[in-house]
Amino acid sequence: MINDFHEAIGQAWNYKVVLEEQEPNRILYLAVPEDIYEEFFTRRLAQMSVTRMQLNLLIFNTIREEIVIWI
Repeated sequence: MINDFHEAIGQAWNYKVVLEEQEPNRILYLAVPEDIYEEFFTRRLAQMSVTRMQLNLLIFNTIREEIVIWI
């Protein structure tokens, strides 16, 4: 799970850098399944990383196929 987190954070960072340069008014969200959010993104490392990178999160339920939380 930590490797997936590192990959997602790295990709989000790259997208954030490019969007700030090319489309500064656009807001980037990292989409995270609800179960992964509850299991991993509530941990201190994930919270600190999201906060320091100023990432927006979109939490979704994979079964109901709906957005649960916008952060």
